[in-house]
Amino acid sequence: MQISPPPGDPAPLGATSEVGRLSTVVLHRPGAELRRLTPRNNDQLLFDGVPWVARAQEEHDAFAQALRDRGVEVLHLDALLADVMALPEARTSLIAAAVDDPRLGATLRHATTAHLSGLAPADLAATLIAGLAHDELRGGRGLAYQVMERGDFVVPPLPNLLFTRDSSVWVGDQVAVTSLAMPARHRESTITAAVYAHHPRFSGAEQLYGSELEHLEGGDVLLLAAGVVAVGVGERTTPGGAERLARRVFARGLAHTVLVVPIAQERAMMHLDTICTMVDVDAVVMYPAVADHLQAWTVTAGEQLPDDDDTTELSVTGPQPFLVAAAAAMGIDRLRVIDTGLDPVTAEREQWDDGNNTLALAPRLAVAYERNTVTNAALEAAGIEVVPIAGSELGSGRGGPRCMSCPVRREPL
Repeated sequence: MQISPPPGDPAPLGATSEVGRLSTVVLHRPGAELRRLTPRNNDQLLFDGVPWVARAQEEHDAFAQALRDRGVEVLHLDALLADVMALPEARTSLIAAAVDDPRLGATLRHATTAHLSGLAPADLAATLIAGLAHDELRGGRGLAYQVMERGDFVVPPLPNLLFTRDSSVWVGDQVAVTSLAMPARHRESTITAAVYAHHPRFSGAEQLYGSELEHLEGGDVLLLAAGVVAVGVGERTTPGGAERLARRVFARGLAHTVLVVPIAQERAMMHLDTICTMVDVDAVVMYPAVADHLQAWTVTAGEQLPDDDDTTELSVTGPQPFLVAAAAAMGIDRLRVIDTGLDPVTAEREQWDDGNNTLALAPRLAVAYERNTVTNAALEAAGIEVVPIAGSELGSGRGGPRCMSCPVRREPL
């Protein structure tokens, strides 16, 4: 199968802000991998419940259509993956990643490799995402295979692939393929890396980061302004990951300031974008319980930049209140804050339901879950047009519109 880029690709790939007009985005429509979730495994697979899959798909389809209705090109990750599975090098690397599991043992690993190698591109892509159960494996053999239960996974499913923001993030014209912290998500980065490396839509795109490096997740990375990047460190992203990213963006001229922002290491605040997202060039929607005491260390480069990305000298100052440090780095007087909720109870409920996790389509235009009525009303009162979407089933994985989208092309402000 020969794949080629679309004619007349409009503009360079990349993003320098959170709020520049969104042109192209990568989504993943939830599919068979969500049907693998059960009360027995949903915690291990990082879901708070077992979603109604058909309704989750309806909600996601409506999300994608809302983006298209506003001129955004939507690329689906499973389709991109199916395209590159026609290429031998990409097939080999992703099959190897799928069987790189000490549970399997040599015999079952070889049998699984043979099974996957025999699949057509679209079927292989679907299996890499949905996983492979014991009773679906043709030619299964070996001790590990014999002792498995019928419903056990030889290749585990990837239900969190729905949250395409986490496994990659664009900084300027380069893409950081991230290093995901939770074992259930490690293989997502191998899929994302293969798509960026092999699909013609991303031909020539330089990769800024890699899954073999310190833990760094895209939900913790906010592009506050051109040259200013905020990185949350907590449950998913380590200080070492933030430091590595800072060195690389400085060495490559992609940013002049990185704000490192410690956040609570807990499920409700797993990423920086679960407590704060941008909705205008000078405005954020933010969980009020943390707004006043969130701190930031300001990281800048030394005077001389070496040729080696990872030996850039860093200057670290702080900490300062995050809102103060952010405004100073952005060159503005202050960063406007729109609170999640109204009272402490409503704020806590709407933060849990991803009221902070908005996706800006342009300055003062943002997608948000419709259920967060108080936060959405506050956004509207502050001059932010809200595009409401349903998320009663999508939200069971603890992610909102920003989590479910990876912008690959935004217009500069």
